[in-house]
Order: sequence, then structure tokens, then C-alpha cells
Amino acid sequence: MAAFAPTPQATSFPAEGRCGYYVEKKKRFCRMVVAAGKRFCGEHAGAAEEENARKRILCPLDPKHTVYEDQLAKHLKKCNSREKPKPDFFIQDINAGLKDETEIPEQLVPISFLSEEQLENLIKKLRKASVGLNSTLKDQIMSHPVLHDALNDPKNGDSATKHLKQQASILGNIEKLKLLGPRRCFVEFGAGKGKLSHWVDIALKDAEKVHFILVEKVTTRFKVDGKHRKKNSVFERLQIDIQHLCLNKVPLLIEEKLPVVGIGKHLCGVATDLALRCLLETYAASCEERNEEPLAKRIKNDKTETEINTLAKEGSEKNVPEKWTPVAGIVIALCCHHRCDWRHYVGKEYFRALGLGAVEFHYFQRMSSWATCGMRKTSLEASNITTKKKDNQNDEHEVHDDDGYRIADDSADSLPGFLTIGEKKKIGHLCKLLIDQGRVQYLQQKGFSPALQYYTDPLVSLENVLLTALPSHSSSPEAVA
Repeated sequence: MAAFAPTPQATSFPAEGRCGYYVEKKKRFCRMVVAAGKRFCGEHAGAAEEENARKRILCPLDPKHTVYEDQLAKHLKKCNSREKPKPDFFIQDINAGLKDETEIPEQLVPISFLSEEQLENLIKKLRKASVGLNSTLKDQIMSHPVLHDALNDPKNGDSATKHLKQQASILGNIEKLKLLGPRRCFVEFGAGKGKLSHWVDIALKDAEKVHFILVEKVTTRFKVDGKHRKKNSVFERLQIDIQHLCLNKVPLLIEEKLPVVGIGKHLCGVATDLALRCLLETYAASCEERNEEPLAKRIKNDKTETEINTLAKEGSEKNVPEKWTPVAGIVIALCCHHRCDWRHYVGKEYFRALGLGAVEFHYFQRMSSWATCGMRKTSLEASNITTKKKDNQNDEHEVHDDDGYRIADDSADSLPGFLTIGEKKKIGHLCKLLIDQGRVQYLQQKGFSPALQYYTDPLVSLENVLLTALPSHSSSPEAVA
């Protein structure tokens, strides 16, 4: 906020009925409406001589706005930043994983502080642990006809086209896995505006009993779920951190008992692990404990034998899973491994079996940023990109620039001189692959058939790996070696 100051000499004047405070940073007058007989709005009233007796202070709940000191108590009761009552599906840290203080050192120095010998030892451990892993994933770049017109819209800019290509490929992969059908609930994690669910809904047309739960921890502008008012699909948005989300307490899932399909586009770092726990430990395990009756049995309670046979035939034609399961499938585009966290990581057992622990994981997740920061831009360019993105974060919550390079953490600022750019990128990709392999093993242990594949061209996005999983009794994608 600009400091309070008298209106400077200028050729322009505030619009009638608007605040007379000149915002130096924006080079214009404040556009807030003022009360009758007042010169300044409430935010800038401190600049008016007649208001000097009353002091405005920063709101303790959100320092982005101010409040009169003598009205603070009243303001705190209605401030939009106040803590609101928690819904039933909020359970603190339910998807966080176990916290073992003995495993995580209090302080770990940045990579740039490591000696060349220490860094070489870490790279040797990484290469040894990666022996036998297929570092070249299968190309599974797909599309879907419902996005044809949008993709060919001449009004699209480069950024819009890149996002549409990714959404089209994810949708194509969902269909290939036979998850695009009626009588199920799609849970979009890290939903943002909800565009992925938007296209899934359009692709399903008038499929019966399709529900969407959009999970996003921050308030999002320009949401697209408000455009969906069809009688056959229901959209519900949950503003909650995945870490605290108990799906089996969401009223819609309690009432409908529909198979869940977990989806996400660029689910950042630790959010992927939290989402997997949310689906497979919190939700699926609870459903199994409650002995949920199968879908076929619930249909039988209300239908005649002829109707059951008809529904069964229709179901097989419409990609309804043959055997009902709480989680019918998972399709998540992975992103930002440098934001993973050992406590929440689902692949701890895999790492321990390789003789690795919290320290190695910490440095591998930091080194993973080398995969997308190997051709790093200059500090000035990076600064400009970061500033630009902070002004446009309604579209993508993660900080990526238009060319796909991530403006990441300090691990990429001072890369070791004994490695070439190509070597750094390969090491970064190995780190990502190893972290993802732990997730693959976790899914296998939970009775799923997982796979990793490239779902888009690296020219579209450098974060181009898709994690998919189906219950092992379903026709599943080829598991990763």
C-alpha cells in the first residue's frame, strides 16, 4: 500500500465521488467510492486532515488491509480473513503421514554449501539407487474430440494453447483407462479454476449420476464450475488443504456411494502424496472397513431382474467398472518435485529398502529442479518473470514461466561447476524418476496397477509426466518396471 501523502500537483483529478488519494505506485487516483461529504475512502482516510484524530492500523488477521484502531474488535468479528468454523470433512493432518522427528535433521545446508566430494557421493547414491529403472517412459500423448474447437480457436495465445493440449491429453488418457463413464465421482485435486473437470463433464455429455468434487485450498477467481447447471452432473467445491481432507465425511460421497476417480493437472510436489493418502488410506480404507455393499447389490434392492440385466448391459457399454471399488482410478499430472516433503512422502519404504533416508530424499528433491532449470535464465529475466506471474496466478498457482522453465528454489542458483548442463538435467530427471518410483511401489502395495508415461511434449510443458493407476482387478495400464 502506498504511504499516506497529500495529493500531488497533477493535471488530472479524481473522478466524481471517488477517493482523492493519489497512488504513486499505480500513477493514478484511488478508485474507491467515498462517503457523502468525504474526500478520501476509508482505506486512505488517514491522509485527510479531518481524520487525523483516528488512527488506522494493519489488520492482525491480514496485513494487506487496514482498520481504525478504535474499531478493531468489531472488525475482527466480520473480517473475511477470520478463522471460520471447520466442516465435518476437516480432520487435522489426517493425510499427513507419520512424523518421525528422529529421521529429519534440524538443519540441512543448501546444496550450494556442499563440498564437491559430498555432492559426488550423493550423485553416486542416486545412480546406484536408479539402476534397473527405465528412465525413458512410454509416450502416451493423446487428445479428445471435445477440445477440438477450443484447440483450433485462433484467439488462443501460446499459454492457452499449451494448457488446452495438456487437458486434452489427460482427458484422452482418462478415456483410454475406461474411467470416463456414468455413475462415478471425479475428485479434482488442486482444481484451481476447475477446467479439467469442466472438460470431463463436457466429454460425458448426459451420462447419469456424475458428480464432481473440486478441491482447492485457496479462493480462486474466474471459476468455470459455475457454468455447469446440468441436471445429470453436480459440482461441489471444497476450499480445504488436501492434508486435512477426509473424503468419507463429504456429504455427497456419503449419500451417493459412487466410485471415486482422482484427477489432477500439475499437482504440485507434496500435494500428490497427500492426494494419494487421501484416496487410498483415508477414503478407500474407511469404505472397506464399513463393508460398503457393491453397486450391483444396491441396484438389486430397487430393481427387478429384467431391469438389472438391462442396467448391467448398459453399464458394460458405458465403461462402468465390472467390480465396484471405492477408488476406480487415478490420473494425475505430476509437478514440482522440489516441493516434496519427507514426512508426507508415500514412498518412504521404497527409499529405506534402497538404503536411503530423509537426508538423501531432501537433497534429491532439491536436485530434481535441475531437470527444468538446467538452461536457467539470467537473474534479471527470472525476476521479471516471477513478478509477471505473481500478477497472473489465477491461471496457475505454481510459478512457471511461459517457456516452461521453473523459477525455483535456491538449489538451482549455484549449481556445481564440475557438471555440464546436460549432466545436471539428467541428474534432475533421475531424482524425479526415483521419487515417482516410490509412489508407484506405494500404489502397488495398495492393490493398484500404476504406470508413469509422458502425456505431453516437453515443448508444451517440461513437467510432462502422468501418473495413472487402476485397481489390479481392472484392465490396467502397463506397470512401470
